[in-house]
Amino acid sequence: MTEVQLQMGLQEGVTYPIKVQYCGNCSMPIEYCEYYPEYEKCKAWLEKNLPSEFEKVKIDDTAEATSTNATDDDKKRQKRGGKGMMKTKKKDDGPKKICVFRAPRGKKKSVTVVTGLSTFGLDLKVAAKFFGTKFACGSSVTGDDEIVIQGDVKDDLFDVIPEKWPEIDEDFIEDLGDQKR
Repeated sequence: MTEVQLQMGLQEGVTYPIKVQYCGNCSMPIEYCEYYPEYEKCKAWLEKNLPSEFEKVKIDDTAEATSTNATDDDKKRQKRGGKGMMKTKKKDDGPKKICVFRAPRGKKKSVTVVTGLSTFGLDLKVAAKFFGTKFACGSSVTGDDEIVIQGDVKDDLFDVIPEKWPEIDEDFIEDLGDQKR
């Protein structure tokens, strides 16, 4: 059995501290851009902002393309992904409407539930934060497309939502009355 000795300390021919260049598109070191799902955007950013590094990447890409004979099996094979892989959300072109209803919470208290905001492309966390500050109450994202606001603010939402987000008309907001969650 052979033992491998690792060299400790400074290496010859390397200037310290090592300066790492990061991509402006994916915010990862340039060497890792090829593992990012939007590699073409990274290459475009490199070509525009760091042409010398882009030439190195371009040379590496052509060398890999000529050295590997990609067969159909290689193309169909599943690639491994990790935390760095971004998942794209599926946008369904369903009916665009917002449903607002009041649900009981305990004996005398109630909550207002708002659903359908994500069909307009709104960030639910930002909307929940806005509702919480606007009505001075607790507000949270509970489901896939559901925001729960503490208190009965159902009537105020018909004025507040179109005022904050002009692309949402008051006609898109539907009152479902009192329901159980």
